Amino acid sequence: MAESTVQQSRSRDLDKLLLRPGNLVAPTFEPGVQLRDDLQEYARILVIGAGGLGCELLKDLALSGFKNLEVIDMDRIEVTNLNRQFLFRLEDVGKPKAEVAAKRVMERVSGVNIVPHFCRIEDKEIDFYKDFIIIVLGLDSIEARSYINAVACGFLEYDSDDNPIEETVKPMVDGGTEGFKGHARVIIPGSTPCFECTIWLFPPQVKFPLCTLAETPRTAAHCIEYAHLIKWDEVHSGKTFDPDDPEHMKWVYTEAVKRAELFGIQGVTYSLTQGVVKNIIPAIASTNAIISAACTLETLKLASGCSKTLSNYLTYNGVEGLHIKVTEFVKDKDCLVCGPGVLLELDTSVTLQKFIDMLEEHPKLLLSKASVRHQTTNLYMQAPPVLEEMTRSNLNLPLFELMGKVPKDIVHVTGTTSKDDKKTSCLRKLRLVFKGGDAVTDLDMAVGA
Repeated sequence: MAESTVQQSRSRDLDKLLLRPGNLVAPTFEPGVQLRDDLQEYARILVIGAGGLGCELLKDLALSGFKNLEVIDMDRIEVTNLNRQFLFRLEDVGKPKAEVAAKRVMERVSGVNIVPHFCRIEDKEIDFYKDFIIIVLGLDSIEARSYINAVACGFLEYDSDDNPIEETVKPMVDGGTEGFKGHARVIIPGSTPCFECTIWLFPPQVKFPLCTLAETPRTAAHCIEYAHLIKWDEVHSGKTFDPDDPEHMKWVYTEAVKRAELFGIQGVTYSLTQGVVKNIIPAIASTNAIISAACTLETLKLASGCSKTLSNYLTYNGVEGLHIKVTEFVKDKDCLVCGPGVLLELDTSVTLQKFIDMLEEHPKLLLSKASVRHQTTNLYMQAPPVLEEMTRSNLNLPLFELMGKVPKDIVHVTGTTSKDDKKTSCLRKLRLVFKGGDAVTDLDMAVGA
């Protein structure tokens, strides 16, 4: 009888999850109106990506009772987005995705507030991400996932027994789709595998040998890549190819058609040319909807404790029939991102400049152009120029003194690292122990190990 007197929220089904006890709930779950109201008033969720999956996520989260959402996306709306990114219209072409998506959801779902950010994820200060209880990823880039994963894991702190401190855990829910396939995963730094722990799940990009492209093409993709990688440089020496320039793309398509006719190959189309050159993965609206629903449910579980969360990787395959599977992957205890951190033993006389040089030479880090932060203090910043000038005087000072002469502590460094001949931004956590402080218990991770 008591339940019938409670004023129902917009969703009757949501009330059944949040207002009643259950057998599969988290230990901290306390059902009631207070929980429902707190989620709506205080829970801040960040959605990264406002594309096909991101549009679905914003809609689903808003309809699931979350009223304080923010979204980041650096892209503008293109005509090719309109077939699956349902929040956009023809008149929106050229406008920022984040702004239009936020506006459309707020128009349809009363009471929700969505703050859009039309920028790169790297443009935001690290502390910006600390304000959210959960970060939901709707990305199509491995590099972007790695960056956000490193940021979230950078907030994680461990106690003296290398157990994660609960207050510093920043959960993430990651979704991804590729045609009729997709995945949803829950990442709880320090407890479940982070993105870097399972980076091997992502297959390497397909690359064609240049000799095949130049001498023995066998597929339409070979002809397109020949025009893109070889013919373009021969004809336009010194001119950079712009995949977003329609004239450039049309030229590649025309040359690919000529190449295909020469070798009797069928199937070269303009849309295929765009897909091969831009590495576009076909997107299916129904797949986005299914994966978004899974991600939203996991976000609700994490925020409320109304049920046990996914353990910890769901895969969906709708190519032939329907197949859904959940796999529990194991955390890599030596992960450089979500683990306790790389342990470095330093002399108290080591200057900040010497420390930065050591990061570039360390075999587990290989970080160049590093910026260093201790707690909330920027010890040295490579950019912007104003901050670089303000922190430059610290370079010649002992790091031990800059950190308040503590015997051991954690610093966060941001820099660039090279992988497969490609430079990417990364953030790493380092555990520093100064000689003369507490004894080092794991010397095999020290400098030179």
